[in-house]
Amino acid sequence: MRWKFDQAHDVACVTCRSVVAGHPVLVATHHEDDHSWAFTDGAPIDMAKVLVVAMSEVVERHPDLDEIADLPPGWSATRVAADQPWSRQQNG
Repeated sequence: MRWKFDQAHDVACVTCRSVVAGHPVLVATHHEDDHSWAFTDGAPIDMAKVLVVAMSEVVERHPDLDEIADLPPGWSATRVAADQPWSRQQNG
């Protein structure tokens, strides 16, 4: 698998327990300030369920994230379900 993200595969990202357990990623955020990434299930953020893991842990479980690997810093991508297209928007 060719790595498509702007961060190395072992760089930390923010995610939630459900995504690591296999729930689809419905919100992906590429932060502008430090170019870090967050991959969540779309539910309100519960700090008790937030995890910091290597990006590869999320991308290997969710190879469909390759579709948004080119998301610019300062942008987010959302979708309503795993089989639906991504919608991209600049963070504001």
